[in-house]
Amino acid sequence: MPYPKEHRAQVRDRIVESARRLFNRSGFEAVSIDSIMKEAGLTHGGFYAYFKSKSDLYLEALACFFTDPDWKNRWEGVEIDPASPPVAPQIVRAYLSRQHFDDVENSCPMVALPNDVARSDEKLKDAFNGVFKAMVKMLQRDVKSASLPTEDTALAIAAMCVGGMVVARALSDTRLADRLRNAATKASFRLGGWKSENGRSSNPAG
Repeated sequence: MPYPKEHRAQVRDRIVESARRLFNRSGFEAVSIDSIMKEAGLTHGGFYAYFKSKSDLYLEALACFFTDPDWKNRWEGVEIDPASPPVAPQIVRAYLSRQHFDDVENSCPMVALPNDVARSDEKLKDAFNGVFKAMVKMLQRDVKSASLPTEDTALAIAAMCVGGMVVARALSDTRLADRLRNAATKASFRLGGWKSENGRSSNPAG
């Protein structure tokens, strides 16, 4: 009996999800194709029917909500609704949330994989570059502060989000990690000129 039309796409999605979890947990170099396929409940031999190499799979595992409209938010209790602007404050709040901090397997790949990308070939660096630029573009749309060019402000906010979470994850002191995330969130809101949770403007000029 032949498989339904959607079977191939479903299997491919299972492989990508398995790879994303394992790459986030252990890094690119430490994860084998065997372990990816086993995590997905599949056999090693089926891998090459979907991907030419682990690097090609890595490119798809880099996708996240900045580049993939079908990417579903995995951080329980945290919502990002592109249909409810402004979106940028939602992104900052979600990105630096405790839920994202705790959920290593479902991290944004820019947090979990930067060292691997830095050691990889240009193809992977270009893919990482594309995800970061997509994040900056989404943030830039809602920048209200005029103290810097809007793209520069968005670049700084993106760097605080990604870098803040990377450093927070590396700290052994959880309380310090929480303070770091909160400080990065407040600084990002201030830079963007957005209102904080208490409804007051985080822009000193506003």
